[in-house]
Amino acid sequence: MPALELVTESQEATAAVGAAVAEWLRDGDVLLLHGDLGAGKTTLAKGIAAALRIDAVVSSPTFSLVNEYDAGMFAPVTRLYHLDLFRLRGEDDLASIGFTELLAPVDGATLVEWPERAGGLLPGRYLLIELEAAGVDRRQLRFTPFPADGSWTERMEALRAVINQVVE
Repeated sequence: MPALELVTESQEATAAVGAAVAEWLRDGDVLLLHGDLGAGKTTLAKGIAAALRIDAVVSSPTFSLVNEYDAGMFAPVTRLYHLDLFRLRGEDDLASIGFTELLAPVDGATLVEWPERAGGLLPGRYLLIELEAAGVDRRQLRFTPFPADGSWTERMEALRAVINQVVE
């Protein structure tokens, strides 16, 4: 299954893509946000949170490690779990935040920034969102489902449709 790729030209456009992703989310989804510092991971997360009608200020949980938010009444998910693994150094650190449980959210969706820090502890099913700075506010985004099998066909078509409404 080919990845979904797009370019945004502003922080607002990146947040709007996040809002489109929020429409697509379901309880149990895990999104891995991969990119360098300043790539737009938190901007995308803020767009997702805003569309889920989360009233709290959403920021990267670099120091708190995990932020939990209740989604609005009519949101497609119940809660949003936002993890930042940048400061974590191994399996003991991951265990201390309940990482395994947060990767199987029955009552919400989980966003993980810096997923490469989890090593082999990533779940068997997730959507990898790679973000890359391509200028001051310009971002390249690539959405790749794992595992790359037919089980994602309908979901990725639905994601493509909601994102196309934003970027057209």
